[in-house]
Amino acid sequence: MRILAQADAVYRLLRMLAAMGVFEEMAPRVFRNNALSAYLREDHPKNVRAMILMHNAIEMSRPWYEHMEQGIRCGEVPFEIAHGCEFYAYLDDHAEFDALFASAMDSVAALTGDSFVTDFAWERFDRIIDVGGSKGSKALAILKRHPHLNAIVFDRNQVVQTAAGYWTEKASPDLLSRLTFQAGDMLESVPAAEDDKDIYLLSAVLHGMDDQNCIRVLRNLATASTGTGACIALFESVVAEWKTDFASAAFDMQMFMNTRGRERTRPEWKNLFEQAGLALEEEVHLQSIGKMLVLMAKG
Repeated sequence: MRILAQADAVYRLLRMLAAMGVFEEMAPRVFRNNALSAYLREDHPKNVRAMILMHNAIEMSRPWYEHMEQGIRCGEVPFEIAHGCEFYAYLDDHAEFDALFASAMDSVAALTGDSFVTDFAWERFDRIIDVGGSKGSKALAILKRHPHLNAIVFDRNQVVQTAAGYWTEKASPDLLSRLTFQAGDMLESVPAAEDDKDIYLLSAVLHGMDDQNCIRVLRNLATASTGTGACIALFESVVAEWKTDFASAAFDMQMFMNTRGRERTRPEWKNLFEQAGLALEEEVHLQSIGKMLVLMAKG
C-alpha cells in the first residue's frame, strides 16, 4: 500500500515507536508489527484501531493543545470552544467522525475486557434494552453467552440506520435474529419495559452528560420501567472520593475536555438516582474496569 508521506520522516517516526516497544525493528529501516502494534490492525479480534484514531483525530486533539488552559480558567468545555458546538451536535453534523466515534465505542471491550458479560447475572432476564448502545457490540457479546436472551439497541437515528448492515458479514443469522434496533433520543424517552424480565443497559453513557441531562435520562428510565419490575444496569466508573486511581482521573479529564460530563463518586451517583426517583439496589464489582450499578424505580 502506498501512502502520501515522506519516507525519511516515516522512518524516524517508526524508529521512535520501535524504541518505545510499539513495533519491532528487524534490520536497518525494516520494521514489523509486534504483539503490541498488532492491536492496531483491523483484522485483530481485539483491535483498538478506531479508538486510537479517534483520540488522535484533529477534532479531539485541538481542544487539548489549543484550549485546555482556557477551559480550566473559565470552566467551559474545550471541545466546544474549539468547534463552536457541543460534542454530540458535532457528531450529528460530521458523519465521518461520527462513524469513527461509533467504531471506537464498539472497541471499548477490547480495552476493558468482557467482565460486563461474565460477572453479571444476565441469565435472570429475557430481554436487554441497550440504551445508547451504538452498533450493538456489547449487546451481541451478551447474547452470544446467553442464547435465551433478546436485545433492542436504542440509539440516534444515524447510528442505527447502518448498524444492522454492519453485522451482516460478522455474526451468524441466528444471533442477529435476536437483535433489533430502534432509533430515538434518550433525552426525550426510552422504549417501555414489559415486565421484570427486562433490563435496561446503559454502558458508559451517563458519564458524558452533565447532571441535568443525566437526571432527564434517568427519569425517562424510571417512567418507562415503573410498575414493571424491570431493572436498570449502568456500566460506569465509580470514582474514589479521594486518592483516586490514574485511570479514573484520566477518564474524568477526557470528559472535561470534550463534554459537560464527569466521572462520579458513589455519593454523586446516588444523588442523581434520588432526584430521578430511582433506588440503587446493587453494586456489582467487575474484574475489569467499572461497576454495574443496578437500579429500580421507586414505588
